Amino acid sequence: MDQHAHHRSAAQDPRADDELPADVTQDAVVVVPGIMGSALYDNERGRHVWGLEGISWLVRAWTLPGGLTSLAMRDEELEGKTGRITATGLLKHSAWTPYLAGIEPYTDLVAAVGRCVAHPAAVLEFAYDWRLPVATNGRLLAEAARAHLTAWRAHPAHDRARRHRVDEREARLVFVAHSMGGLVTRAALDPRLDSDLQADTRGVLTLGTPFHGAVKATVILNTGRGTPVPLPHRKLRAICANMPGLHDLLPQYKSVREDGNIRHLTPGDVVSLGGNAELARDAARLHRDHRGIELPGHRSVVGINQPTLQNLSIREGRVTAYEDGARAHADGTLIRDGHDRIKYFRVQGDGTVYKESASISPAVTTLPLQHGDVAKADTALEAVVEILREDIHLGPPQGEAGCGLDAPDFVEAGQAWKVTLTDVDSLAGVTCRITALDDSRDVQDAALTWEDGNAVAVATAKAPGLYRVAVRTLDGADITQLVLAGDAGGRLEEAQD
Repeated sequence: MDQHAHHRSAAQDPRADDELPADVTQDAVVVVPGIMGSALYDNERGRHVWGLEGISWLVRAWTLPGGLTSLAMRDEELEGKTGRITATGLLKHSAWTPYLAGIEPYTDLVAAVGRCVAHPAAVLEFAYDWRLPVATNGRLLAEAARAHLTAWRAHPAHDRARRHRVDEREARLVFVAHSMGGLVTRAALDPRLDSDLQADTRGVLTLGTPFHGAVKATVILNTGRGTPVPLPHRKLRAICANMPGLHDLLPQYKSVREDGNIRHLTPGDVVSLGGNAELARDAARLHRDHRGIELPGHRSVVGINQPTLQNLSIREGRVTAYEDGARAHADGTLIRDGHDRIKYFRVQGDGTVYKESASISPAVTTLPLQHGDVAKADTALEAVVEILREDIHLGPPQGEAGCGLDAPDFVEAGQAWKVTLTDVDSLAGVTCRITALDDSRDVQDAALTWEDGNAVAVATAKAPGLYRVAVRTLDGADITQLVLAGDAGGRLEEAQD
């Protein structure tokens, strides 16, 4: 199996030359998924260990002892020896992980891209082992993108597509990257890897990429320090404690509140949280070295309105995370109040990446979406299509539509749990529906009421499985999140420091 280059193409393009739509691009497109967005195969055990079809494996993997142990990094892998785990393709089925909640498949994104190109061979689905360092996967992506562009320029459909364009120029690359995939794309565009790749790139579209990191990564490393937590959360911590990919997502901006000030996260902090100091140092170097890498024609789609962690404090090795954060003036000094105390602002984001971490260029489209849905929702796919069809820009940010959605990521089957909607002024026209992904007949239309100034609905998962919470607001915005339901037994493990 090829670890990092996965073409999904038809043997022949069924469209005749005169049937080729005038607005298809002649460019080569590379789709780069986020963390946990590629299916992984364990070559030693001879089976897939992530991204399987169906829901039952997901419930077993997270709620039974021994599940997902293949995902833990081995010493030889940390030293650079790879090959035990192979990426076999982009995620094709809904998945789930603690804290990151729902991981939606990339099927709709790939289909949207496919409608904009001259032939399926113009699309490369770049699957990668997301456990490994961003720098490693960036090098593999640079090689794969170069090979893909070369192959597409030699394809007969490439010349046909050029004849349908005004400038008839030769194809260039367009990267469509979700979450961590944006960091991998930036690493691939490092001129030290391929000095011509930037010039051969027309555009980069990032969807919810944490360019400055995410506080949620520290919470994952610190899971269960001193308190009982659900078994899936402790399993995720065990997997991520020595995972380079997760450390590359740690916040790189000043995020740690301490003694009335705010500072950067240090390798010593990361160790106290349960992570790896050397991987933290590597991550800091990665972000520092890549900060100046140009992303040609960069546009970003950024989730907004969702409660999102921005800052943290550390006390005796335990993290307290906050949904507001410090901001700086143009000269870099922190904004303070009249008493010289730091002011904290609730910027929000997509539930995982706060808005200002995902916005590093002026061309930003803001949408009221959760992190997993930024690469799947119709509104986000419309932005992808606009770029591929070479619209000049995405237009201004799309305002404060929709609402915030806050639901537990893991619940107990048979027990009631709450869905909370923020920034809702009226219940008129607002709906909340919970659907079991493995049983389309199991649908609940949850009634909304007011509680502490927010709209709240109560739901119950009838059986273990994966459930989609879907909220629609009066302005037509759709916000979704995935929730995993497990059995009552073995839900909590005692905390260990």
